[in-house]
Amino acid sequence: MTATSFSSSSPPRTEPASSPVLSDIVALPVDSWAGPLPDAVQDKATACLEGGHVLFMPALPFMLTGQERELLRPDLGGGGKNISYDPRNQRLRGCEADEATLALLQDVMARYAQHSLELLHRLLPHYRDGLRQARTSYRTAEIAGRQTSWRKDDTRLHVDSFPSSPTGGERILRVFSNVNPSGAGRLWRVGQPFDAVAERFLARVGRPFAGKHRLMQALHITKSLRSDYDHYMLGLHDGMKADLPYQASMTDGLFEFPAGSTWIVYTDQVSHAALKGQYVFEQTFHLPVESMARPAESPLRTLERLVARPLVG
Repeated sequence: MTATSFSSSSPPRTEPASSPVLSDIVALPVDSWAGPLPDAVQDKATACLEGGHVLFMPALPFMLTGQERELLRPDLGGGGKNISYDPRNQRLRGCEADEATLALLQDVMARYAQHSLELLHRLLPHYRDGLRQARTSYRTAEIAGRQTSWRKDDTRLHVDSFPSSPTGGERILRVFSNVNPSGAGRLWRVGQPFDAVAERFLARVGRPFAGKHRLMQALHITKSLRSDYDHYMLGLHDGMKADLPYQASMTDGLFEFPAGSTWIVYTDQVSHAALKGQYVFEQTFHLPVESMARPAESPLRTLERLVARPLVG
């Protein structure tokens, strides 16, 4: 798969370049984390993102300099998938290192959190009031060959849903930056648009029984009250990952995000799998559906159309 590029005077394709059943990669002319952007770039970024495409900025690196490059070590994560940082309370988790290294890493992750927030404010100004920043992650481990359960295997195509942290219909928006010092890319596969995924797998997800969501919260299985939307989204996530014939049939849609690049995607909407790569920073944001330019494009509204009833509230 190749990226579709555009400038402020040349609008992007909003249809996939290689196949009508795959999401597209749309390249943006963004090369700094701060400063003004043309209205045309902002408008097209919003339209493509909400339309289920990946925004790709090949000339936007997240730079590590001097002593910070010592953080490019696989052992920092202690064998786990993520080192996480919470910008809301400055808490760092999942890292095994001395105090000086922990302090350095916390500073770097705080900077990435701030850069990501500033980037979204200038690229997607329509979201500013509704955007809520969540955790920052640093992924030091090579994802290819990593042993995990099938539900946690992100090399299988999936849409994001959190088993213990319901979103209640809010969007999951993520910013990624590849900082691999060897120049190795982050290899992704992108799959079918969300409506095609939902139409294929939704029928396999049973309707939740009365009282199930409150019971799960009471038993501390979920951190907050799960909605029917979260129930169906988790069913899609699990159904996709468990269906090995489906996974094997999705052979197209490969794209490698090179070292020094950044990309933005609604991971609850774009079917994706990370197949190979190491040393990636990621920032998660949540956004209410009502804050979108086109709420009808959201997974919440798509699922509500398919089941013909409200799924939150």
